[in-house]
This record gives sequence, C-alpha cells and structure tokens, in this order.
Amino acid sequence: MSLSIGIIGLPNVGKSTTFNALTQAQNAEVANYPFCTIQPNKAIVPVPDTRLDRLADMVGVPNRIHAAIEFVDIAGLVRGASQGEGLGNQFLGNVRDTAVLIHVVRCFEDPNVVHINPQPNPVEDIAIINLELVMADLEQIERKTEKLSRQIKGDRKVFGPLLEMAEALKKHLEAGLPIGSYPDRDNHAFNSLNQEMRFLTGKKVIYAANVDEDGLLEDNAYTRAARAIAAEHGAEFVKICAQLEEAMIDMTAVEQREYLELSGVTESGLEQIIRKSFRALGLISFFTKNENEVRAWELQQGATAPQAAGVIHTDFERGFIRAEVVPFDVFEQHGGETAVKAAGAMRIEGKEYIVQDGDVILFRFNV
Repeated sequence: MSLSIGIIGLPNVGKSTTFNALTQAQNAEVANYPFCTIQPNKAIVPVPDTRLDRLADMVGVPNRIHAAIEFVDIAGLVRGASQGEGLGNQFLGNVRDTAVLIHVVRCFEDPNVVHINPQPNPVEDIAIINLELVMADLEQIERKTEKLSRQIKGDRKVFGPLLEMAEALKKHLEAGLPIGSYPDRDNHAFNSLNQEMRFLTGKKVIYAANVDEDGLLEDNAYTRAARAIAAEHGAEFVKICAQLEEAMIDMTAVEQREYLELSGVTESGLEQIIRKSFRALGLISFFTKNENEVRAWELQQGATAPQAAGVIHTDFERGFIRAEVVPFDVFEQHGGETAVKAAGAMRIEGKEYIVQDGDVILFRFNV
C-alpha cells in the first residue's frame, strides 16, 4: 500500500523544485522557461515517522521499513490545456491514479523567474488550473455519456442509473463546478463512475504556497490570498520554501533540522505535506515488528484489526484470530516488550477492534 501524490500547477511556479525537495533527489529538471518538465517525474520516498525509528531502537532490530509515498510531477498546465495548449494536458493521466493533488502556487516575487503574469497572482493562477481540471473531467464524462447512451439499449436496468448520473455530473462540470462538490456523492452510481473515471476534480487537494525565506516567517499578500482560497474550498494548505528545502538535499537529518530551525520553521515541507495528506485522506499508521525488522503501515481510519491484518497479507485477514496490541506511547513509556508484558499493558483484541494511530500490533492467524 503506497500513498500517491500528484504535483500540479502553472509553469515556473516551483513544481519541479518542490518535487526535488520532497523526494530529496535531483530527479526533475529545473529551468527558467516553461515546459522544462517534458516527461512525468516519479519518485517513491519513505514516510518520515520518528516513532518507527524509536521503536526500532527499543526493540533492537537491524531493519526499519517506513511506509512509502510516491510523488508524480507533470509538466505545468496553462490556460487552454484541456484543448491541447502546452504540454501538461498530455500528462494529466499520470496524476489520475494519485490520491491527492498538491497544487503549487507561486507566492514569491523574483524578476529573474518568468511567470505568466508580470507578478504573482494566486487568485488567477489557481482559477486557471482549477478550470483546466474541470474541463479535463468534462471531456471524460462526455465520452462516457456517449458510451452509456449506446449501452443502455442492451440493459437499461444496469446502465440507466449510470447514464442518469453521468448526465448530472456533466451538467455539474459544465457549470464550472468540481466533482468534489457534487451533493450526492454517496450514490452507488456516483461511486462507480468516480472509481472508473478517477475524476481529477474529485481528489483531495493541498494548496502549497511556494514562498521565499522571508515568506516562511510571515504571510505576504500572495500567501494570504492562496490561504483564503484553500479555506473557501475546504482544502488543506501548506507554506513551503522549495528553494530552501532543495538546498538541504545533501544534508544529514540533524543538519536539516538545524537549518530549518534557523529559518524559523519546525517541520519540513515533506513532513507537512504527508501529515496533511494523511489527514485529508483519513489515514493512520500502525506498526509491526519481528526479530529482523520494525515496519510502518498505512491504514484507513476506522478500520478493524482484521482489515489491518489484510493490509499486510490477505491470508492474515482471512485467518485472523486475534491481535496483541500496545499503543506506541505505552510501549515507549515501558521501554520495551518485556516491560510491557510485565506491566500487563498488552491488550488482546478481537475482530471488532478499531485500530488506532500508533498501535504496535502482533497478529495471530490460522489459514
């Protein structure tokens, strides 16, 4: 299971610099002209979680396996991308499979970096991208509606509700509204079409204001505008200085932390984005351990113990007997498994148990 995040935005807003900073590698070309990103850039990086490292030290095992996250960076979108302008529209398919979209917005001034406007304009910049995403989804649903109109002749009972929903979504998009704001999202036909179409405007969005170092400490006019739009859309918002974070790529973890603190921030852009992505998607982490490794796993909040076991292997869920659970804070408080057991702090949980963030779990199963 891997969380996948797509990075979108206008050309030259700092998307590729952000990608490089988040993935801690110079994978994406950065240049002062539009469309320097021709092919999509992809990278899989570990999800930082200090609890996993502390757990490994307490257990005394050699390996620690973090949960994984994939970033996908595509060419910048421009006005008219849905009609074939620029290059970004060619690669929108690469972010349809992602769970979250990071919408990078330029919130810094630099006359040496070209932009579509003489100066940054977050309101207009965001509107351009959002409209292009709506138009891309509209093009998809129009094709789907035509197909369903033919299929309904063979089986009205099956395809009738889908066609009705497709036509309703088409009208919704034609009004310039995102799929995520459609009122009847619990409808079976809606869920079926959303799963198949992977609507861009149905995804969770995190607006990332790319600022200069001064902008990290205090919001400027551009950041305030971007933050207000995020609040209006009910979306998460982060403020990052991609250029500063890219400069930390070759630093050690300790050096990175010190460098961030000197700049007046306590969390890296990666940590902010992952934390807010988990929150937007309702994800938590739980841990497992054996004699060789400790490992972090992503899980939907509200999932039961058997469902958590199924994340590891389907056989674990099928043959689930019980879960031996210790919350991470309790494990750390006692300093290790032996002390946990001696204190009677390990719980035995059954099939109805709802896994909590930070649970250290040993699954018992029989297949």
